[in-house]
Amino acid sequence: MLNKFSHETESRDRAFHYATLYDEVMQRTSFEDMRCSVAQCLEIVGEWWSLLIVRDAFLGVTRFDDFQARLGISRNILTQRLNRLVDHGILRRVAYQDHPPRSEYRLTDKGRDLWHVVTAMRQWGDRWAAPDGPPLQIRHTACGHVAVAVPACSHCGEPLEARGVTAVPGPGASEADFDRTRLAAVP
Repeated sequence: MLNKFSHETESRDRAFHYATLYDEVMQRTSFEDMRCSVAQCLEIVGEWWSLLIVRDAFLGVTRFDDFQARLGISRNILTQRLNRLVDHGILRRVAYQDHPPRSEYRLTDKGRDLWHVVTAMRQWGDRWAAPDGPPLQIRHTACGHVAVAVPACSHCGEPLEARGVTAVPGPGASEADFDRTRLAAVP
């Protein structure tokens, strides 16, 4: 019987093949100069292995070999992604052995703030891409029940949905940001 948290070899091999092909053939556009918080988030964690590494860090994975075994990712790609996540302050290296030198990778506060991002993606996948049901559920420690994260208004506590909000320029906006587009509620 397959452990719920392991991946089948065939799936890993296929994912590795396509990820390697993507890395060799596709040149990703940088969003570095784009004035958009979503684009800036994607600039740091938008590469698919990066979010899977962050997902596994939330599940308690901390060591290089464990990330590598769970994801089936090549060691050189894993090294690059871990280094990038460390460079951007999402993970931090913590030495756990001197001879030979070994480090664990721990989420920082900045990394833990990605929990809602990863959870929203997981919940979307559970609803739209998991025909046999969710492969993983979260249990709320305080009450012991399986839970679904629901975004709520920070002011009144009401649930937030796309049709119930309107986008407005924030303090970091410039006039040019909205020259070609009108902000409106989602239809």
